[in-house]
Amino acid sequence: MSAPIDFPWAEPPDEGEATRVGEGALWMRLPLPMKLDHVNAFAFEDDGGWTLVDTGFDSRRTRAIWERLMAGPLEGRPIARIIVTHHHPDHVGLAGWFQKHHGAELVMTRTAWLMARMLVLDEQMVPVDETLAYWRSAGMDEAIFEERKRERPFNFTDIVADMPLGFKRIKEGSAIRFGGRDWDVRIGNGHAPEHATFWSRDCDLVIGGDQLLATISPNLGVYATEPEADPVGDWLESCERLSAYARDSHLVLPGHKLPYTGLPTRMRQLIGNHHTGLDRVLDFLATPHTAVECFPALYKRKIGAGEYGLALVEAMGHLNHLYLAGLVTRERRDADGAFLWRRKEAE
Repeated sequence: MSAPIDFPWAEPPDEGEATRVGEGALWMRLPLPMKLDHVNAFAFEDDGGWTLVDTGFDSRRTRAIWERLMAGPLEGRPIARIIVTHHHPDHVGLAGWFQKHHGAELVMTRTAWLMARMLVLDEQMVPVDETLAYWRSAGMDEAIFEERKRERPFNFTDIVADMPLGFKRIKEGSAIRFGGRDWDVRIGNGHAPEHATFWSRDCDLVIGGDQLLATISPNLGVYATEPEADPVGDWLESCERLSAYARDSHLVLPGHKLPYTGLPTRMRQLIGNHHTGLDRVLDFLATPHTAVECFPALYKRKIGAGEYGLALVEAMGHLNHLYLAGLVTRERRDADGAFLWRRKEAE
């Protein structure tokens, strides 16, 4: 039996403060203006300055917090390197700012860098036709559809600083040294393409980003950019593969919530929770339904307006997985073009 999940620290560091989580290793927390109201960042001390892992959004408030952190817990020493676990804006938001204004080297996977740089340059005033068609295919509520098609959509450039050319690539199997430790790079997928995790060879620290969260599961969404994607399949494959490296003694430094031990147990949970959700959806599809109509079966709770978009893309992720596994069929509804998904009966 693996050890249960345990949390060595009951509370996160206060804004502008840091908690020591290992020799020369600091944990900081940055605010986010959403339901998940924070992201973690970590700093590792080297002779040439600090290596930071993830940055928070680009906002006046977050920049001001970093200024306080650099003057306080980071003791005015230079920021030598920025490591970004994946391309989502709460993790990459200020990477370009640190490059431009502090001369930091940027380290991330190639796919993550390309995604982030592409999205920063892709500003849209209204949703494009492909996005509208995708929302229709998911069966988006008509009132929500009419409202959103007139609104300026979320744009990376709103909360991600311009990214100068130039980065250092890491990939599966890379080794990197920072914080007085050697780290193995192991890649996950599903939540974000080529999501980097870091496993110390010299101690029990693991930097998990959003791939290894303790009490929540990251969103596994399908978007109009790749409507036939299978993020759930990518996620399950990654979790199975990374499980082989997990030890009870590992202290996981995650992208959100609290650091924890008990990684083997958590890996089983991350895998099992999605299999259970897939089973519920498959049972629900004894009669045809759209992705949005699958919300109650998948989430077992009411989805509010603030969660609706993420719920929609994750529902499509689970349905795509079942479809690609040959367990469901789909056909277009004439009235609006929504996919109706139905369980295949055994032959």
